[in-house]
Amino acid sequence: MLPWAASTAKCSLRVLYREKPPSGGFFVYGALFSFLGSAFQGLPVEPMRFRLLRRRLTISAPRVAIRSALPWPFRWLALAVVMGFCAAVALWAFEFGKSIAGIDTVSRDEVVQMRAEISRLREEGQERQTVALTAESLLATERAARESLMAQVRQLEADNRTLREDLGFFEKLIPAAKTDGLAIRALQAEVLGGMQLRWQVLVIQAARNAPEFNGRLELVLAGTLDGKPWTQTQPPQGQPLQVKQYRRIEGVLDLPPQAVVKTVTARVLEGATVRTSQTMAIE
Repeated sequence: MLPWAASTAKCSLRVLYREKPPSGGFFVYGALFSFLGSAFQGLPVEPMRFRLLRRRLTISAPRVAIRSALPWPFRWLALAVVMGFCAAVALWAFEFGKSIAGIDTVSRDEVVQMRAEISRLREEGQERQTVALTAESLLATERAARESLMAQVRQLEADNRTLREDLGFFEKLIPAAKTDGLAIRALQAEVLGGMQLRWQVLVIQAARNAPEFNGRLELVLAGTLDGKPWTQTQPPQGQPLQVKQYRRIEGVLDLPPQAVVKTVTARVLEGATVRTSQTMAIE
């Protein structure tokens, strides 16, 4: 055979081996290979490759199944439909099983009745809570009114005591028959808690159109201190005193620790002269 014919047959075999034959061409390629095998038996073609190519392109090739590919959105849709159907069947089976077993025994009417009862109880609870809040507010108002009344009563009692003191004070302003000139008409003193002394002095001038008196007032405290006799003058230099007709003086003095006051003496001095004095015993 000519060299160009051998070269052409070789190229044809390579093309047929690499390219896929069209559908329905197995018999044609089989006949072609039979012819080429008989015609070119002396050509240097690889026996194993030739056999594989012949088996692939002839009637002895394995069967091939051709299926049309379904797009993936349709696949997911079909899968969702199947799963939904399965879920519906499962739910129906569950409800059917409950009805057979008698678990779901509460009817809709009973549910509605229970809801109505719950609503009624809730409304009653709200009404009772409102009544409780109202009663609490009324109690608070009554408590405030009672405290206000008690404060008024205490204030009236204090005013009453003040009026009584003023009445006693003005009664003491009435001059005595034998009184003439400057005099101490009243002296009051009391110990507070053992540490303080509250005192009050009333000084009057009984004479009519008497000139104003200018002097000083001294309080002399007498008693015991740590079991020993004790005397103290308060204030040490005396308290200035001016009297036209009457004058009421009061104050609170601090006592030394362990001091026991037995008597209090009030003295009115004009210079170094004692014009009048009065002594009071402390019980």
